[in-house]
Amino acid sequence: MAELSWLTALGFAFLTFNSGMAIYRSNGDAGSILFVAVSYLDLLALFDCLRHYERLDRHSPRREKIKAAVWSLTTLLTVMFSYKVAELMPLAVKLVVWAMAAATTCGGFYAFFIHDDKEYQQQQDVAERGEGANY
Repeated sequence: MAELSWLTALGFAFLTFNSGMAIYRSNGDAGSILFVAVSYLDLLALFDCLRHYERLDRHSPRREKIKAAVWSLTTLLTVMFSYKVAELMPLAVKLVVWAMAAATTCGGFYAFFIHDDKEYQQQQDVAERGEGANY
């Protein structure tokens, strides 16, 4: 397993610090603390899943399971943040926020599980065999 780059470590330190400050500033509001904690843990799990996904062989059967986990984690974040934004908005804007969240979630599902980019896969196969042009 490769080491984290200093930029990645800095990003995680920044995320951790900001999450800690958000919890500190919540003044003991259990809902706010739970929102920050779940968002933080979701992001950590999402980054871990993405890292594993990128390292797996393209033909590995685990890729589909990790892809499902990535979609689930991003959907959870989308729903959580949409809820937080929508609760502050008038009804018409709430509807727009939830429609955008639904479109994002459905679009992600389509892109991850339904859409099959055959041209891209053929290019990847050619590149793996070393038959492509060297750039």
